[in-house]
Amino acid sequence: MTTSTASSRFAGFLAMGVAVAAAIAALGFLPTRRFAGDAGVPAMLAGCAIGLISAAAAGVPLVAFGAETPEARMKRSFLAMTARLGVAVALGAAAVLSGLFATQPLLLWIGIAYVAMLPLEVRLAIYG
Repeated sequence: MTTSTASSRFAGFLAMGVAVAAAIAALGFLPTRRFAGDAGVPAMLAGCAIGLISAAAAGVPLVAFGAETPEARMKRSFLAMTARLGVAVALGAAAVLSGLFATQPLLLWIGIAYVAMLPLEVRLAIYG
């Protein structure tokens, strides 16, 4: 049995995150364009990017800090969850306040990307 390094686990996590973001963006392109118009597409892409960046922020503590006991694993997972939420809120607020994106599709896609990437974070937390 081979053990993977933290960097290889994180790289795999990011690769799966990019794949999920690309898949949801591809699936959501036509509906977003139809319901939000051409201005909704950049907001969709920004929302997917914010979801991916926030998932990456959660992945860092999950691979960077060792956790030998169940209590340590719970604390590490809570730190990751808090970091992810903080990054998503901060980047989402910055994107909304910048005025560069249509607000409703941006917030919708931040939520969709956030939920779509939750299983990746859970998988990383459980299996490493």
